[in-house]
This record gives sequence, structure tokens and C-alpha cells, in this order.
Amino acid sequence: MSVADAEVDVLIVGGGPVGLTARALLERWGVRVSLVEKRGELSPFPRSRLVNVRSMEIYRGLGLAGGITAGAFGPEYGRIRFRDTLHDRDFATAAMVGINAPVPESPVTGVVTSQDRLEPTLLAAADARMRFGAELVDLTEEADSVVAVLVDHRSGEENRVRARYVLAADGAHSTVRQRLGIGTTGPGAPAAVTTVVFDADLDGWCADQPAGVYFTAHGSFLPLYPEGGWAWLGPTPDDAERTDWPGLVSRALGPDAGVRADVSRVQHWVMNAFVAERFRHGRILLAGDAAHAIPIIGGLGMNTGIADVHNLCWKLAGVVHGWAGPGLLDTYETERQPVAHRTLHQAVANSKLMFEAQRLRHEQLQTGGAASARVELPWTDRYFAQLGLVLGVAYRSDAVLTDGSAPPEPSGTGTDYVPTAEPGHRMPHLWLTPDRSTLDTFGEWFTLLTPDPAAWEQQATAPGVLHVERLPDEHADLCGLGPRGALLVRPDGHIGARWRDRAPSDTTLHHALTAIGGSPRSSP
Repeated sequence: MSVADAEVDVLIVGGGPVGLTARALLERWGVRVSLVEKRGELSPFPRSRLVNVRSMEIYRGLGLAGGITAGAFGPEYGRIRFRDTLHDRDFATAAMVGINAPVPESPVTGVVTSQDRLEPTLLAAADARMRFGAELVDLTEEADSVVAVLVDHRSGEENRVRARYVLAADGAHSTVRQRLGIGTTGPGAPAAVTTVVFDADLDGWCADQPAGVYFTAHGSFLPLYPEGGWAWLGPTPDDAERTDWPGLVSRALGPDAGVRADVSRVQHWVMNAFVAERFRHGRILLAGDAAHAIPIIGGLGMNTGIADVHNLCWKLAGVVHGWAGPGLLDTYETERQPVAHRTLHQAVANSKLMFEAQRLRHEQLQTGGAASARVELPWTDRYFAQLGLVLGVAYRSDAVLTDGSAPPEPSGTGTDYVPTAEPGHRMPHLWLTPDRSTLDTFGEWFTLLTPDPAAWEQQATAPGVLHVERLPDEHADLCGLGPRGALLVRPDGHIGARWRDRAPSDTTLHHALTAIGGSPRSSP
């Protein structure tokens, strides 16, 4: 008989990178959290390959960036290469900006790594309960909680968990989303794909020209780990069950390669492309692939999900701990759903750009072009507009207070990222000391950045919620601040409010925090 055997503040459903990141963030906020994952262990497949600049900023805040970088490829792998077969030379190449070298807009550099290398690091980042082999089969919303019914795959036992909120990060085929009847919009499932994990001695072809992805006419090749291992990605054949996978991959390597692929794993999957019509249903919130499935070209999917929970977890913590009202959770969908739509649009455009490069190559060969000739890539050196998309995100919601300037314009539609301290935008990275960035001042609190802390500290009467940091004078002008101005930065690093000069009144911060949090406070 089913009995309620646990009560938590937040139940996370899904133990991929998004769910694991949420678990670490919520634990930092002192939220009682439990995570359930229907698989019996972490995924053994490489899957997502890119941890971009914004995600690495989030992991820097969790103290994880160094460990992730240590297990990843070097920056020279932050590049894609186009070849007719892997055995051939490049006919085109492009850098992954923010991965192949540091960028001045961030204190960190993204990395090429494998999801099965990332997930153990995220699992070890928190002590909150993690249950493998426990599948959610039902959930019911009540007045002040959600009751989830779980089945343990090993014992067959059914039990219940009562949570104040549920965070569903259970993938593109989300059980939670389907049980809630939330529809999706977008292309749907444009491709069936197979990943083949294999070993082969390919150093002679690739060691002097490293890349995170080699895109060929016969599928894509990806080095898996710095110490070795490869994956091949290509369309799933109609007769997949009878396919000679070692032979197929060996032929894709090149007719003159003389190398046989030693296949260890084969996984068939569907490349989905959609955005959920809603990200919130009462006390249940969707994140990651449950909220938006992004095609893999450009490495935007997992990173968008990580940014989702970075946006959401401080809001959940505020509501759970009582310094914010439930209405703050409405701003999650308001802020993140437009980002998901823009990201999906960009990923679809990325795919078209990739295939356009291949089409140009075919035309070149058909017209007698030399095999070693280069193809002019159909995009700029900003690699699929990624910096503009991931660092230039701007939010419009009740959790952003404008300062009389125009509302923040959504970024990410162009190739460039232009730092700005306008409310709604990510706070620009500025060095406060040689090794401390403005981004390092954020955490489980709101941050007030000001050239004149003394003028504001008398309002900062809730040190557990608000930290005041001095902003060097040389940065004040860049942020549009006068000598006594200030920026109020949310825990997710986005600017919630700006005062160009001194506070209008002694209750300025109190009113701003109350407005952003969505409920009255007894103190600021």
C-alpha cells in the first residue's frame, strides 16, 4: 500500500545535467531537496558535448569550473572541421568562440567535454538525496503541495513524496509534462539519429588538427575524452537492427583509411525541436529538455537548461524561505520561454548553416574544384552567434525594475555581444581585483554594486539577503552610474534595478526588493 514516506521543499524529477545543477543550487540556498531519476545510474553515453561560457560562469559560482576544465579537452579542441571523410584534410573550419580561447567578456572559458564526464562532477557537488531507479508514475497537486507517486524499479515498491514544488527536468519525453497535458510548439522531431561509441587509432589524422567535431558527408565524428575514445553520429538507417555498425563507421572514416572501428555502444535517439506551451503549472515547473528540446548543432540545448535552473532556483528558494511571494515564480516562464524560442530558432539556423557548407563543398567538387581547396563558410567568425545568444540574454518581467530607460531588448539575435548594465541584462564581467570579477560577488543573496557603499549601507539591514560591494570608480561610467549610483543585481547575475545616482529615499532598496520578490517584507 502506498504511503507518504518523505516531505521535501522541492522534488526534482530527472538526473541529467539540468536536474543535477538544480540540486546543487537549491542545496546552496538551504532548500530541502530530493532528486529522483528513473535510470539506475548516471548516463554512460557522451551525449551533450559543450559547456559554454555562461554555464561555466554558473559553475564558477558553485566552485566547479576548475574541476570541469581539468577533465575536459584543451582549448585547441574548441573548433569544428569540415572534411569529405575523416581521412581527408579540412575543406573548411570554424572556431567556437568562447571555447577555443578566453574572451574579454567573461572571466571563464567554455570547454568541450562529454556529458558522462560532467555528470559525476555535478553529482558530487551536493549532498541532497539522490534516488536512482525511482520512476515518477503519478502526481497530484493539492492546495499547498504536490504529491508524487514513485515506483522503485529494483523492489517494485510504490511510495509517495510530498513536496511544496516539483521541478521537472525529465527530458524531451517528460512524463511530468505529458501528465499535465502541456503541449509543445515547433518542428517536432526532425531527425532520427544514432550515436556509435567506438575506439580506433585516429591520432595520425587528427592530432595535428584537433577539433570538438569533425563534420563529414558520412556523419560527424567526435573525440570523447582527452585520454581517448570516439563517437560517430549519423542518421539512423531503416534496418538499424541488422546494421553492421563497425563496418558502417569504418567506411565513414574513409575508403583508404585501413582502420576498423571497435564499437562498444550504440544508441538510437530522436533529435527533437520544440518549446513547451507553458513552463509552469501551479506548483510544478518545467526546465531543460522538458521545457524545450533544442537540436544539437551549436551546443545550445543543455546550456539553455542550465540557465533555466539558474534563473529558477533562487526564486524557488525565496518562496520557500518566505522572503518572496509565489508570484515571483510567474517570472520564470516570462523570462525563460522567450529565450527558449530564440535558442530554438538559432539552433535550426545553425543546422542550415552546417548543411550549406556541405552543399557548397559538393558544388565545388562537381565543378572540378581541387580536393584541398577551402570553402568560404556561410557565417562569421562568431560561430553561430553564440556569444550574443548566451551572454546577451535580457529579461523583461516583474522581477526587473526599469530606471526610466527603454525596456531591455532581447539579445542573441546578432553575432556580437555588447556588454551593458541596463536592467534585465546579465551584469557585465569587470575585474574588481586581478582575480575577482563582478560575477564573483553574486551568490545566495542580492548584490548591490556601488561606487559609494557608505551611502547605501544604512539601507542594507538584511545581510543574509543583500550584500553591498564597492564598484571601482573606473567601472562606474561603464555601468551608467554617477558617484553615488548603484546596481541591484539578482542572485542569477541579472540586473534587477539601477539608480544612476543616489537613492531617491531611505526606503529605496526596501521597495525594490519587495517589488522584485513579489510580496511585502518586514525588512529589506
